[in-house]
Amino acid sequence: MEFNIEDFTLEALKDGKFIKPYYATFKINGETRNWELVNAHDSVAILIFNSDSSSFVCVKQFRPAVYNHNKSSDGVTIELCAGLVDKDLTLEQIASEEILEETGFKVDARDLEKITSFYTSVGFAGSKQTLFFAEVNESCRATCGGGIAGEEMIEVVEIPISKAKELMYNEDIPKTPGLLFAFEWFFNRDI
Repeated sequence: MEFNIEDFTLEALKDGKFIKPYYATFKINGETRNWELVNAHDSVAILIFNSDSSSFVCVKQFRPAVYNHNKSSDGVTIELCAGLVDKDLTLEQIASEEILEETGFKVDARDLEKITSFYTSVGFAGSKQTLFFAEVNESCRATCGGGIAGEEMIEVVEIPISKAKELMYNEDIPKTPGLLFAFEWFFNRDI
């Protein structure tokens, strides 16, 4: 999949759909302080292992913030399948929906293994991400994935287990810390 980015501009956010920027004022140990922060949704992320191909099922997508921060980059990242907690469903149900939507694999919410949860973007957002593990095989494939048509451009990529550590330490490929942590968890788990 090619991501051809043109006419990239920035403007002040007036009424955000997913985030709301704030200016906080507070006292800490009697001293007044100020901080810029963003109110953002919590999220789920899923480390998906395809046992038939012995690979991790990840997603590749354009991230405007990465592009804006590093114009020498194309802004395309490799990430875990993930999604916002913005529905009245369990975290497992949301994760199951995201797996189908983004990667095309059908995984029952009851088959997900919770790894842990942690806070992300602690300097400005402090949202919580819950990390799950799912093992799939080709019999689980229901669609080609790719995200919500018209809203997302997601490319499904499989990272062979033999290449995962190389990817982890390749600083030329933008990736998330959640992906790095999930790979480490997988390689260090007791099986």
